[in-house]
Amino acid sequence: MTTQVTPATRANVLPRVTRLGTAPSPSAPPAAPPRLSTLGLFTVLLGAFLPMLDFFIVNVALPTIDRDLVAGPATLELFVAGYGIAYAVLLVLGGRLGDLFGRRRLFIAGSLAFGLASLACGLAPTALALVGARVAQGAAAALMLPQALATIQSATEGERKARAMGIYGAVGGISVVIGQVVGGVLLSANLFGTGWRFIFLVNVPVALVAAVLALRSVPETRSANPAKVDLPGTGLLAAALLALLVPLMEGRAVGWAWWTWTLLAAFPFLAAAFVAVERRAERGGAIPLIPLSLLRIDGLRTGLTMAVPFFTGFGGFMLVMAVALQQGLNEGPIASGLAMVPMAVGFFAASLAGPRLLTRYGSKVIRTGTVIQAVGLLVLTVTVLTDWSGLSPLVLLPGMAVAGTGQGLVMPPLIRLVLSEIPSARAGVGGGILATTQQSSLALGVATLGTLFLSLSPSWGMHQALTLVLAVQTVLTLAVIALSTRLPKRVG
Repeated sequence: MTTQVTPATRANVLPRVTRLGTAPSPSAPPAAPPRLSTLGLFTVLLGAFLPMLDFFIVNVALPTIDRDLVAGPATLELFVAGYGIAYAVLLVLGGRLGDLFGRRRLFIAGSLAFGLASLACGLAPTALALVGARVAQGAAAALMLPQALATIQSATEGERKARAMGIYGAVGGISVVIGQVVGGVLLSANLFGTGWRFIFLVNVPVALVAAVLALRSVPETRSANPAKVDLPGTGLLAAALLALLVPLMEGRAVGWAWWTWTLLAAFPFLAAAFVAVERRAERGGAIPLIPLSLLRIDGLRTGLTMAVPFFTGFGGFMLVMAVALQQGLNEGPIASGLAMVPMAVGFFAASLAGPRLLTRYGSKVIRTGTVIQAVGLLVLTVTVLTDWSGLSPLVLLPGMAVAGTGQGLVMPPLIRLVLSEIPSARAGVGGGILATTQQSSLALGVATLGTLFLSLSPSWGMHQALTLVLAVQTVLTLAVIALSTRLPKRVG
């Protein structure tokens, strides 16, 4: 805003000759806030799309990777877990580094690192080399993704911000579903004779394009008061997430060895220590890794609570369906991917309508979406129970379409709800908290529902095991419905 000069203050702002014979310049107006262009929005959404896509794109390729690299079940689970754990553990740190050093700079660095790690995945000569490359890929994703969300938060305003948040949520959901579709198509196409390797190699040019576009179209933003990295908080958060996710993902493969139970027993103590350290740091005037005072915001707290069962069920569902279709019904990767197309179409259509509906009906849209998702899961459960031998993408279409429509009415509005009240100065932290909750919950779903399914399949059969997993996800959806009643009526 330009400073107004009145007669009473004119004498104070007119140039005066100083002892050195120079005149000070009038006060300059404050710099305009950075503005994210349409191309810039596309760029950061492209950067957000890749990490989300890559978590699920490998699901349909696991049997092929197993045969090619002689991996075995324990290494395959570590291959899936390595990406998810590195991603979840480092997300909040990635957001903090963006606040400190500049979000565009970290976005470009993360994009380039993601491309290099993807190249390493595509060229991996052994199963263990692939595991290491996937861990590096997850770490690079944690560096890149929070910058996309924080840039949207800090470089857009008003209706434009609401629209951008809605698109971000839609991209997040679509990438998860499309990941398995694209993975199946690329695997079956066997482009250039690369087989499963192409699902990683295709990331390299895309990541490079994102980095180049960011140089030209994404404004640099950072926190006005950047804080130092919270090393104790970062270490304890990493230890707590590792103690929970590693044994859940690897326990079945190693026969639930003693160390898996030891880690699980340590998890609540590590989590409590993390909370205590963060509270002490905030009371002392420091800025912790996760300012727990943010959780006093009703929309943020309720939204994060809802996100845990929602994304846990979603993550487990995507893995279990891919395995059931390929190994239980001997469907190929294309058929496995095509089964997800109705879900993707329903999600996309609902997510396009979501912002308008959210403005008109408020949080009722989220509650309605969870009910629709529950109906879709019930339809899928009945379908599996009554027609297992004839199960195909066409038979699954009604349940998949209904469930996807419900998810499209939940996920983008929920993301908008979680972030709508976070100050721009803490955009990186807020993005990190949301992304960590989302990614940890997805990994938790893969670990718990995936382990349940794989453990019961040999004795129960995949038919009954899949039915049980769908029933568990329905219960989780009912929990989301109950929590949605506590949402504020209007979402900012």
